[in-house]
Amino acid sequence: MKCRHCSAEITFQLIDLGTAPPSNAYLTEATINQPETWFPLNVMVCEKCWLVQVESSSRAADLFNDEYAYFSSFSSAWLRHSEAYVEKMVQLLGLDHSSMVAEIASNDGYLLQFVRSKDIPCYGVEPTASTAHAARDQGIETIEEFFGVELATHLAKNSKSADLIAANNVLAHVPDINDFVRGFAVLLKEEGVATFEFPHLMKMIEDRQFDTIYHEHYSYLSFSTVVDIFKVCGLSVFHVEQVPTHGGSLRVFAQRSDSGRRDIDGSVKELLEREFAVGMKTKEFYQGFESDAELSKAQLLEFLATAKEKSQHVAAYGAAAKGNTFLNYARVKADLIEYVADRNPAKQGKWMPGSRIPIVDEAHLQASKPDFVVILPWNIQDEVADQLAYIRQWGAKFVVVQPDFRIW
Repeated sequence: MKCRHCSAEITFQLIDLGTAPPSNAYLTEATINQPETWFPLNVMVCEKCWLVQVESSSRAADLFNDEYAYFSSFSSAWLRHSEAYVEKMVQLLGLDHSSMVAEIASNDGYLLQFVRSKDIPCYGVEPTASTAHAARDQGIETIEEFFGVELATHLAKNSKSADLIAANNVLAHVPDINDFVRGFAVLLKEEGVATFEFPHLMKMIEDRQFDTIYHEHYSYLSFSTVVDIFKVCGLSVFHVEQVPTHGGSLRVFAQRSDSGRRDIDGSVKELLEREFAVGMKTKEFYQGFESDAELSKAQLLEFLATAKEKSQHVAAYGAAAKGNTFLNYARVKADLIEYVADRNPAKQGKWMPGSRIPIVDEAHLQASKPDFVVILPWNIQDEVADQLAYIRQWGAKFVVVQPDFRIW
C-alpha cells in the first residue's frame, strides 16, 4: 500500500477490524434480503509523513450515495456548536453582506442557516443528494458535487471565491487529500481564511476510540501531519484550537501561502511540541491500540451475554457510524441488541448494516421498556441521557462502552 499523501510504501499496521459493510449503508425493505458488500477495515500508518489511513477498497461515490442518511441537524449539541462558530467567525473576520462564505460538506444546511440568518451570502458544496435536498429546502444554495481543484477552479471563475471556507468533519472523508486541500488554496480570496474541524488522532489513540474508524474515514489526522500536508498544498496554518466535539477535535485555521498575511501564533508551536513530546512520530505511540480494542469488545460481549442469560432486554440508541463499527467488529446481532432507536426519520424503518439490527423511532423504545439502553454515539452521551431520562421511570439503565465501559 502506498501513502495517500506522500506515496511512500506503508507496512506498519495500526489495527485490523476485520471486514464490514460501509457504516452508513443502512438496509431498507428493498435490500434487507439481498447480500451486502463487506470491505476490509484495516488501518495503516505511514512512517514517512505519519498519515494514518484506511487501506481502501471502496470508492467515495459508493459510500456517499443517494441513500446516505447522516443529517447533522438532528444533534442539538452540534447545532449549538455550529451557531457559536458562526458568531465567532463573523466577529473575527468582520463578515457582512459584502462577504462570501462557503462550506465544504455542508450536509443539510445545519451551519449555513446561521450564516444566511445574518444576511451574509453563502453556499454549500455537498455530494450526497439526500442532505443537499434538505439544505435546498431551507433556501440554501447547494452544489451537489465532490470538492477538489477542478470544482474550486470552476467556482472561482464564477465569482464564488470565499472570504471564509468552513470544512467540518470532512478532511478525513476524502480519498485524495492533496487534491482536496489544494482546492481551498484555489477557492479562497487572497486574504481569506479556511477552517477545518476533525477528530484529533492523539485523542483517538490515547482514549482507545477505535470505533471512530470506518470506511468513510480514509484518514486519521494529527496536527503535525495536517500542517505538513497543507504546506505542500498551498495553505499555511496560523492558529489551532482544541474543541470537545467527537471525543476531542481540532479546529485549524489556514490561509493561502502566497497571499495570507496573518502571523502564525503560539498555539501552532505549542501543539506541534505537544504531539512531538508524546511521540506521535514514533511507532511506539501507536502500539497497544489493537489490544485495547479487543478489551472493549470483550467487555461489551460479556455484558450482553450476562443480560441474555438473565432474560434482560437490551436496546441501543443512536444508529451512528461509530456504533456500526463496534457492532460489526464484535459481531453483535439482533439476538443480543434487539433494536436501535434513533430520532432521524431517514434511518427509522431501516436496518443497521452488517448486524441487521432494526432501527426504530423513540416511541418504540418508550413502549417496549428495555432493561438497558446502550448509547452508541458516546460522544454525545450526556445529550442522549438527558433526552432519554424517562427510562429511569421503569428502572432501566444506560450503558456506554467507549472510551470506558460503564453502566449507570
